[in-house]
Amino acid sequence: MDAKYDVVVVGGGAAGLSGALTLGRARRKVLVVDAGRPRNAPAEGVHTYLAREGVSPLELLAAGREEVIGYGGEIVTGTVETAERLDSGGFRVVLDDGSAVEADRLLVTTGLVDELPDVPGLAERWGRDVLHCPYCHGWEVRDQAIGVLGTGPLSVHQALLWRQWSTNVTLFLHTAPELDAEQREQLAARGVTVVEGKVTGLEVTDDRLAGVRLADGRVVPCRALAAATRLTARAGLLAGLGLAVEEQETFGYVIGTRVPADPSGATSVPGVWVAGNVTNLTEQVIGAAAAAVRAAAAINADLIAEETRHAVAARARSHGSHESYESDKAFWNARYAQSVQIWSGNPNVMLVREATDLEPGTALDLGCGEGADAVWLAGRGWRVTAVDVSDVALERAAGHAASAGVAGRIEWQRHDLAVSFPEGAFDLVSACFLHSPRDLPREQILRAAASAVAPGGVLLVVGHAGWPSWEHNPPFDVHFPTPREVLDALELPEGEWEVQVSEEYERTLNGPEGHPGTRMDNVLKIRRLPGEPR
Repeated sequence: MDAKYDVVVVGGGAAGLSGALTLGRARRKVLVVDAGRPRNAPAEGVHTYLAREGVSPLELLAAGREEVIGYGGEIVTGTVETAERLDSGGFRVVLDDGSAVEADRLLVTTGLVDELPDVPGLAERWGRDVLHCPYCHGWEVRDQAIGVLGTGPLSVHQALLWRQWSTNVTLFLHTAPELDAEQREQLAARGVTVVEGKVTGLEVTDDRLAGVRLADGRVVPCRALAAATRLTARAGLLAGLGLAVEEQETFGYVIGTRVPADPSGATSVPGVWVAGNVTNLTEQVIGAAAAAVRAAAAINADLIAEETRHAVAARARSHGSHESYESDKAFWNARYAQSVQIWSGNPNVMLVREATDLEPGTALDLGCGEGADAVWLAGRGWRVTAVDVSDVALERAAGHAASAGVAGRIEWQRHDLAVSFPEGAFDLVSACFLHSPRDLPREQILRAAASAVAPGGVLLVVGHAGWPSWEHNPPFDVHFPTPREVLDALELPEGEWEVQVSEEYERTLNGPEGHPGTRMDNVLKIRRLPGEPR
């Protein structure tokens, strides 16, 4: 194995291999990690898979592995024990043999575990003549005596479903809830026999199921037994990434646990996708494969977007900082020139809350815009250095300061913070909503902001935690960092700072059409301890 991949696919069943094949054909560097123990290994064949009908599960996977390798993918036998996010971005994946690899993205297709009812002999016949899915196995046992093991509220539904494949269906109530009158009428109308009593075992003759044994000693003949299982997603490796499972329901009843994801397979953890039974417990083989193709395409698109952002930033750097500065200045000048006033004119609520009790000193306002924060600080006695890239915004801000009578307490400086940074040390450095639709090295700027805080001073970072409630189709892809992520990105020396505030909060505001909405924001307030070197 190489140390670094575009994508590591965890799980090499039909879903994992389909995802890897798609990514390999997209010229991505892909590694598949698989233990070689597919859930459907006991089954005689894979069904409802167009053009591969009846193929052995292991034969299907062997052919899939060859195709993945043919497009440059790598496959290793093993189990992923843990996955963790790297400070530099991407993920580190550790295998059961102690080896580790890194990946920019993860596709998890680990499937699920079937937890069978506690009936002696059931596990030994699983996938052969003890079955779970009529679409997978119904044709093979058509017109035979089929039993349905009742274990929960869905047992009647299960019996009526299997009735499509045979007129000889028996529902063994076992541990299922007592049937009501309507359910009994439905079963009787369809000719489904109902047998009371608990099932204690199976009768097997010549390695074939012959019947079901009850607690009272009766043996009811049947050639196949349908048994519902508790379906549990194999998601333990995702716990270290903060990704939890949720319950999945069918007809209002919980059937197991899954990893939640959007239709593309993207989870709530940026960079991690899931596909197949790990996120959809009832998905069949062909559906799991299709879902992984969709997820792989989404992963490739996500990588392309990231690579494009990096390329744009690199191109700007290669054309020199002056050209980058002029480009950013032109963008923001045009943005502010759209209206005589862009913002409300009020200071940011978190700045007011967190700075009201601070003793006035020197302050640095990064991305000051039209100057509301700087004017408020100056009005409370601070000497403010206010910075923005737009001379339209700075001119407008200076006018507001003059009208407020605080012009003499504010120095306005024009900087593209990606290129240059104000000199000096300050008792308060404020970076409120330092976001941009253009490429902005926010973490680099915030590290410079922390360096500009004088001993005993405060750094206040306020930012968005997500898109507003009315924005259902965001215009571009962006990650809104949490306060913890902002703090970690600052890379502060241990023991030199204290965290005073780290929280998310909800704001109520009007959307573009004037209707009320909400937006989640966050705030991080940290203090440099007195006496520490800057």
